[in-house]
Amino acid sequence: MRRSNGVFYWQWRGPEPDDFGALGLIVRFLVNVAALWLAQALVRGFDIDSAGALVFGAIIFGIVNAFIRPVVAMFSCVITCATLGLFTLIINAAMLGLTAWIAGKLDLAFHVDGFWAAFLGALVISVVSTLLSRWADRNVLRPSRFDDIW
Repeated sequence: MRRSNGVFYWQWRGPEPDDFGALGLIVRFLVNVAALWLAQALVRGFDIDSAGALVFGAIIFGIVNAFIRPVVAMFSCVITCATLGLFTLIINAAMLGLTAWIAGKLDLAFHVDGFWAAFLGALVISVVSTLLSRWADRNVLRPSRFDDIW
């Protein structure tokens, strides 16, 4: 939130070159790892049994979200608009389920048991990722950029 001439407003920030550098990739990867770990700790039916499965699951999850999720979101745009964005939660659950399926094909101990486990896991991952990404953006990637924010 910014303040200009006594008026508060939100400003959308598009991607910047820092987001695609080595530090940006490492931070985003660590955010994914932390979000997946917390989700599997909180959601019954979402299990990651080893550190290796967590790390490789985060890599698979990042790839799925980078390449497949935008295509699915584009084709489901009408449904997403009709449900006022709530269909995005279903897309997130599907991407987590796809990640678990791919991890299963690679013999990783990364399991999602059913729709509700995927839905709740995706919900936890979304909240944790948003909070950690905002924190990392302000404190790690661009610490001096947000000095003028209240």
